[in-house]
Amino acid sequence: VSDVCVTLIAVPRNYDPALHPFEVPREYVRALNATKLERVFAKPFLSSLDGHRDGVNCMAKHPKSLSTVLSGACDGEVKIWNLTKRQCIRTIQAHEGFVRGMCARFCGTSFFTVGDDKTVKQWKMESPEYGEEEEPIHTILGKTVYTGIDHHWKEAVFATCGQQVDIWDEQRTSPMCSLTWGFDSISSVKFNPIETYLLGSCASDRNIVLYDMRKSTPLKKVILNMRTNTLCWNPMEAFVFTAANEDYNLYTFDMRFLESPAMVHMDHVSAVLDVDYSPTGKEFVSASFDKSIRIFPVDKGHSREVYHTKRMQHVITVKWTSDNRYILCGSDEMNIRLWKANASEKLGVLAPREKAALNYNQKLKEKFQYHPQIRRIAKHRHLPKSIYCQIKEQRIMREARRRKELNRRKHSKPGSVPFVSERKKHIVAVVK
Repeated sequence: VSDVCVTLIAVPRNYDPALHPFEVPREYVRALNATKLERVFAKPFLSSLDGHRDGVNCMAKHPKSLSTVLSGACDGEVKIWNLTKRQCIRTIQAHEGFVRGMCARFCGTSFFTVGDDKTVKQWKMESPEYGEEEEPIHTILGKTVYTGIDHHWKEAVFATCGQQVDIWDEQRTSPMCSLTWGFDSISSVKFNPIETYLLGSCASDRNIVLYDMRKSTPLKKVILNMRTNTLCWNPMEAFVFTAANEDYNLYTFDMRFLESPAMVHMDHVSAVLDVDYSPTGKEFVSASFDKSIRIFPVDKGHSREVYHTKRMQHVITVKWTSDNRYILCGSDEMNIRLWKANASEKLGVLAPREKAALNYNQKLKEKFQYHPQIRRIAKHRHLPKSIYCQIKEQRIMREARRRKELNRRKHSKPGSVPFVSERKKHIVAVVK
């Protein structure tokens, strides 16, 4: 039998639009169907990790292992979870009272916790051997309660905050330097992942203060109308950080131009308690007292996604996993929930044809995203009644304020009631 040589002949395609008169209507229908199917398959909730006996107060990611996450509760208990098995692999009674903050060492061999008992403790990441006691490697007894902790991204240095920001060497029991500017308690401190000598902190006197570790001095601070609960640095852009505020908004700042935020993100209807960036630096997730979490693009003022369940109470802490696919949130009612970052993403192995179809549908959705019908379907979300009513109420209040300002401007001397942009409204002062 002779071998038959099969030659694949490339079929030329004529792109002349006159030959394809119904191309755009056909693509529009496909885009509409793709958008509808995306909403049909949007089932973001994956599972809940239960085991804590009190509200989950803080979480930390493992820097080297995607499947490991740490959580600290209000009863002083710390749990280490395996996300692939979705179960707890180790429990430590770490502190008396709340676990206020925790962070993993950059190499992933140990982690640090701070609590209401005025101690900083360092623990091994591995479980103790058979017969070995569950003891911390080091314990530092401080003078005041520590409210937060963060580890340097490259060196054996960590920072704690409370009455002041203390920077510690891991080998020493007293801080290398203490930084302070103002006299109020500081709620959180974060190291910059790129310019690793920079720190940012949030104080309860409405300040966001930036520090430089090399000079051991504060750089500058911005004072907002209301208190900032925490901040998170963008892992891709060294100067950009996002602050979660009590006035229901999030503010993305460029630290070189603190006079006004680069973007105000408005959608929550209660205080925003935590924020965490995706590893791509293009989006971040925020946790709020209004019992929901939202995903915001960095350059957009409104969220692209809102996640909630009937049982979920006030969300205190949130983390975006390092592979950019999942979100973890810890809330008041003792559960940690695992969500998809992309609500309608199919988990598991995709066939090449499935991948091609998904990519094609994605491009179609982008092409027709501003068409009214498609935009309406893509934006629509079902919300709990409480959030829905509060959104409506706030819209009415905003309209009333706008109307009042217009009337004042109309009946005042020209120029006496200036126009203030939304971005500048919330900043009180910048101190250098």
